[in-house]
Amino acid sequence: MVPVSTSRYHKVKNQMSPISNLELFTRLQKGESLNLLDVREEIEYHTYNIGGKNIPLSKITSNINQVGYNKTDEIIVICKAGLRSETARTILIQNGYQQVRNLTGGLMALQKLKQ
Repeated sequence: MVPVSTSRYHKVKNQMSPISNLELFTRLQKGESLNLLDVREEIEYHTYNIGGKNIPLSKITSNINQVGYNKTDEIIVICKAGLRSETARTILIQNGYQQVRNLTGGLMALQKLKQ
């Protein structure tokens, strides 16, 4: 019996663990050079950001070639609450990126540490 392909339906395996707000905050404080990809809309990005590239989730599939990071580099994907960035993480992995991490709780969680 030949197995039926279910590749369209399987979840992408979590190739890297998410990054916590504390870990990201610590690494930023140390001045570490990080590959940040902010997937919020442009108006959100220009209102407040922590740097990195801005490619909105709504445009990431059509602009995947503009990500600009190596497919083997660690990339930290961020958004406001961590939901859009998780979707973007999945899209990046499906396109061959290997070390993509989602900021748990998004920028809201990071801002709580700064208060």
